[in-house]
Amino acid sequence: MLAVEEGSTVELDRVLLVGEGDKILVGSPTINGAKVFARVNNHGRGKKILVYRYKSKTRYSNKMGHRQHFTNITVERIDVPELKAKTARTNSGASTEETQDGA
Repeated sequence: MLAVEEGSTVELDRVLLVGEGDKILVGSPTINGAKVFARVNNHGRGKKILVYRYKSKTRYSNKMGHRQHFTNITVERIDVPELKAKTARTNSGASTEETQDGA
């Protein structure tokens, strides 16, 4: 659970993997300069699960419940400097070739 108020924006800077179309960047362990901007929708607790331990012949049993805390977020924007630089170079080269062929 994130310690952020509902409705606010949070910035996540530890990005492990980013993909756009057929281009995929994998960090080692993270991608430098990559950031994810997300809006916090709400906080809550998950469905209750039961944990039951039992040992035969020793009359031992233990029953516990657990509910995991979570934060529901919506990703608004992903900024990756490496991916934008590669895309900009590729697009600029393709557009000049098209204009030369069409002229």
